[in-house]
Amino acid sequence: MAFSLFSLLSCKASYQDLDVEGFDSMLRSEPRAQLVDVRTAEEFAAGHIAPAVNIDWNSSGFLDEAVSRLDKALPVLLYCRSGRRSAAAAAKLSKAGYQVFNLAGGFLAWTEAGKAVSMYEVERFFTKAGNPLDVSLIKHGSLEIRYKGISIQLDPVAGYGKSTDYAADFPKADVILVTHEHPDHLDAAAIETLSAPGTLLILNKTSRDMIGKGDAVSNFEKRILPGEILLEAVPAYNTTPGREKFHPKGNGNGYVLTIDGFRIYVAGDTEDIPEMASLKDIDLAFLPVNQPYTMTPEQCVSAAKAIAPKVLIPYHFSSTDLSSLPSQLPSIDVRLRQMQ
Repeated sequence: MAFSLFSLLSCKASYQDLDVEGFDSMLRSEPRAQLVDVRTAEEFAAGHIAPAVNIDWNSSGFLDEAVSRLDKALPVLLYCRSGRRSAAAAAKLSKAGYQVFNLAGGFLAWTEAGKAVSMYEVERFFTKAGNPLDVSLIKHGSLEIRYKGISIQLDPVAGYGKSTDYAADFPKADVILVTHEHPDHLDAAAIETLSAPGTLLILNKTSRDMIGKGDAVSNFEKRILPGEILLEAVPAYNTTPGREKFHPKGNGNGYVLTIDGFRIYVAGDTEDIPEMASLKDIDLAFLPVNQPYTMTPEQCVSAAKAIAPKVLIPYHFSSTDLSSLPSQLPSIDVRLRQMQ
């Protein structure tokens, strides 16, 4: 079902139902469309359409949260289990001034049609040329970055925390990056599962020595990855007296990826080290916040102020309370996600 998005819009407050094929077509043809799953968090976690954000229709603050997260200049695509909750949400958002489309039949119709479902939150960003870049928030220190069909896996671990079936949930990786050798970051079996002929494995020297393969990179070394993506290895270490043993200086890496002008900093296991002040023009930063192994919340605030990323997603935070971070960093888009 091919169509121009804006030919469907009317000036009155209303929304349009789309069947599965129409909904899928719009997702593919309009990458800036805002996809919203209005089911509960539990339903969302059990499987959802990527790259949806979850805003529960049944929550008392639905409209306030939607207004804070959605841009009225861009279309909104909604779905729920069967289409009923999303239809009610569509009516409310339409009255609030949004351009809204509803998936008729909901998630049930989507899955019955054999469409793709994700188990992970996916954050969508756009490069300087306007190309979509998707980051799957797998868990803890594990991420996938996908750009123009290129899959980059960072610290893939199958069994830490929640189980991850890499064979079922992700394509073979073009690049696998490992920050250091701790078992919540280095998993030889997950690396094997994700590897295909031609997969680039890049890791710190200690990790390479442990598994006997890969390209070892040290702090400040660079590589050019598929798609002309620039990779820079940067320091990651502990500084607090007594914690140096967890992550000694010169061993582990953080990584900065420059993808069509969009710069992502994945810090690895580190505290707020002086080298962070040299990181410039970071669009998206992942900072670890689980004391005593990485940063305290106060150190995370200090690091974020030094780096000044446009978007900060704390990760690797275990049971650390992060609720104060957004108010302490008002000039940064702090996104608290399920990355314990």
